[in-house]
Amino acid sequence: MEDTRYLTFALGKGRLAKKTLELFEKIGITCESMKDSATRKLIFVNEDLKFRFFLAKGPDVPTYVEYGAADIGVVGEDTILEENRNIYEVLDLGFGKCRMCVCGPKDAKELLQHHELIRVASKYPRIAKEYFYNKKYQTVEIIKLNGSIELAPIVGLSEVIVDIVETGSTLRENGLDVLEEVCPLSARMVVNPVSMKMENERITRLITALREELDKE
Repeated sequence: MEDTRYLTFALGKGRLAKKTLELFEKIGITCESMKDSATRKLIFVNEDLKFRFFLAKGPDVPTYVEYGAADIGVVGEDTILEENRNIYEVLDLGFGKCRMCVCGPKDAKELLQHHELIRVASKYPRIAKEYFYNKKYQTVEIIKLNGSIELAPIVGLSEVIVDIVETGSTLRENGLDVLEEVCPLSARMVVNPVSMKMENERITRLITALREELDKE
């Protein structure tokens, strides 16, 4: 066991990490030190299994995995699509489900039918561009925003937005509708390509155990 290297996991902070750890516990992978909300530690270790865990902001997880600082990552599909890193997506974990959608006022639906040049505001410019340019073949001006995207069509910055929709209540409260669905989203497991070769047996065993657990649910 002394020769076994650590497998390192980067988990997206917040609900995603909590749900991931709950799933891992079901297949016997625990990390008690991560449950201490007062801890200042950055790296958490399960010595028995030779697993290391750390928490990262969602958009950083694919970066850690691509560069091999983490062997495995858990992050939302939206982040994987937007970051477009050289990583393997190996498993849909089934939680954190939502949709990426084109949203706006009802009358903006007409603008989506006729390939008009419109402005699209989004936190996800890559996803928005991919959808409009390569799926709809509609030339648009994409404006990247970081805050409340729903504001953009209300104040006239853009005709529509591309954003994540869970319940749609924020949209409705602001007089906006889902106009088109871009893609469904959920939490995914990703793996560094070199790690997949070097640690194939351990990683495949982990993926198989998780898949069997998910099939029960």
